[in-house]
Amino acid sequence: MSQTVLYPLRFEPICQYRLWGGRRLASLLAAPLPGDGPVGEAWILSDREDHPSRVADGPLKGQTIAQLLERFPQQLMGRLAGRFRRFPLLLKFLDARESLSVQVHPADTDTGLLPPGETGKTEGWVVLEAGPKSRIYAGLAPGTTEAGLRRALANGTVADQLASVNPKPGDAVFIPAGTVHSLGGDIVVFEVQENSDVTFRLYDWGHVDAKTAQPRPLQIDQALACIGFGKCADCLVSPVRETTGSADRERLFDCRHFRLSRVRGDSPFTVGAPGVPSVLVCTEGSGRIELDGGAAVVGKGDVFLLPAEAGACTFHPSCAVNVLEVGIPE
Repeated sequence: MSQTVLYPLRFEPICQYRLWGGRRLASLLAAPLPGDGPVGEAWILSDREDHPSRVADGPLKGQTIAQLLERFPQQLMGRLAGRFRRFPLLLKFLDARESLSVQVHPADTDTGLLPPGETGKTEGWVVLEAGPKSRIYAGLAPGTTEAGLRRALANGTVADQLASVNPKPGDAVFIPAGTVHSLGGDIVVFEVQENSDVTFRLYDWGHVDAKTAQPRPLQIDQALACIGFGKCADCLVSPVRETTGSADRERLFDCRHFRLSRVRGDSPFTVGAPGVPSVLVCTEGSGRIELDGGAAVVGKGDVFLLPAEAGACTFHPSCAVNVLEVGIPE
């Protein structure tokens, strides 16, 4: 890597207290969870001013992704350089021991509902762990109207107005902006989303925040203004097989904001592409990323940003692995 300014960049997770969270992310992350309270989210790649991801090791240790974008725009982003004000995706692990709020995110076109500098928020979930009580809500039940949803909010029967599934590990759920959604019941997921932190809560299951002894605020009118009534899409994604063999690759998400493929196997496979950045998230197993002049060791729960100048690299599993590769459409 002596001729390469940037190397595969590993980032430290940023753990977030959530009243609906648990402690199961300890099995995904190398570092111990903070404190002993519920941790609902680990932000594993974040270009947010309030929660910036920092490089975990190497010559650039401690640098934020925003600093890297400023110092090395071409090396990091390649053909995408100059297109984004900040890194356009936010990646997380979620542990929902209880149900998170029934919520909606605005679309990029909902300009009147977006704070200055924010975008809309389309996202996708990949289920990593689930049990018999796990539930994902995504979308409205057929025939749901705004008036009917308002009545359900008033009498506490919101779940009856939502499409839902009992998920299993490996399931993928695509949640376009404007989709009512929630999840819970001891479920752990990986989340990819637009780099936005705008959420409007419709309903919160009667939760009371132990830190404040108060219920969390709702934003019912804003949420209802975002919802695409009449759109009752199937929330589960059907994977599209891209390659077969000892390392199987399948496409889970492909929208204008992000692409995501899952690779499973125990033989070497290619990751990254010339001229554009990619993000790797290892959810099972371990291995190493090899590129000209060096290598990076990858463990379960690690997230690596492959800079555009690294081009295509080879992932060498040390055992059976499950790797999610996230890309930004050109």
